[in-house]
Amino acid sequence: MALVLSGRRLAALAVAGLWAAVLATAPAAGAQPAGLPRVGFLGNGTPQSGRTTRDAFLEGLRERGWIDGQTVAIESRWAGGDPGRLPGLLTELVRARVAVIVLSGTQAASAARSVVGTVPVVFVLLSDPVAGGFVRSVARPGGTMTGMASEYETLVTKQLELLKEAVPTVSRVAVLRYAGTAAVLRRHAETAGDRLGLKPVMVKVDSAAGLDAAVSRARAEGADALHVLPSPFFNANRRRLVALAARHRLPAVYEFRDYVDDGGLMSYGPSIAEMFRGTASYVDRILKGARPGDLPVERPARFELAINLRTARALGLAIPPPVLARADALVE
Repeated sequence: MALVLSGRRLAALAVAGLWAAVLATAPAAGAQPAGLPRVGFLGNGTPQSGRTTRDAFLEGLRERGWIDGQTVAIESRWAGGDPGRLPGLLTELVRARVAVIVLSGTQAASAARSVVGTVPVVFVLLSDPVAGGFVRSVARPGGTMTGMASEYETLVTKQLELLKEAVPTVSRVAVLRYAGTAAVLRRHAETAGDRLGLKPVMVKVDSAAGLDAAVSRARAEGADALHVLPSPFFNANRRRLVALAARHRLPAVYEFRDYVDDGGLMSYGPSIAEMFRGTASYVDRILKGARPGDLPVERPARFELAINLRTARALGLAIPPPVLARADALVE
């Protein structure tokens, strides 16, 4: 028996077939649309500890019309505080065919120099990129790297000055440094401490497992304050580090406000969020055809002093009013 279908039934079947074809070819949930330029973002910590910097980077991209999943695809990787994972994660990004990679820290930049080949790299550094061999000059980087850099060596003295002003009773400071920290930072910290009458105690940390022992050693050697030198390693472990300083009742000065927001006593340094927002300008120009070697390295324009008043009270400290008046942020 022949089956006869009405025109309306035939039209309905045609529409259903069309939708089936569309659904069969649609990307899976969460998948990035094909054809978008891909940008790699390599974080030293975890998605949680690195949220501020990644959000600032994405905001900078949106300001320039690059929206993740719509006009650009962001490939994020996280080292989880383990520098040994950096080369493998960079290799993953290269295999993902990213057009440019954003990263931070000398260890990540050094790994990129060995791994990524000709893929452009935009960095955030707290050291001299010329001295580190990452660029030929600040004005004309050459090669495949450029980005934001702050010569942190000049800020180490300022951090110690502020610490002494905030806690006038301090006389012996433990200088906490990661094993991969540039030697020039250690020398600046030692020199600044001697000049200010703050006898420095150098304490090295080479793994997350060694943090507890390092802070305990600082207290055992008579330190009455802590000066944490800049390192992506410390930033990735900052909540644990802040908790250790509180447990041992050590007033501490750090590099970024994130530490203070997480309970650290005080910080002084460039706005890391602003630096990562600034990397978006480089990514924008590189995606439009610019060569990284032609884009000058920029310095951060904003430096900020942050103080956690709740932590000061817990330590029994009365921060002098002149120091509080100079603070850009007072965290309760």
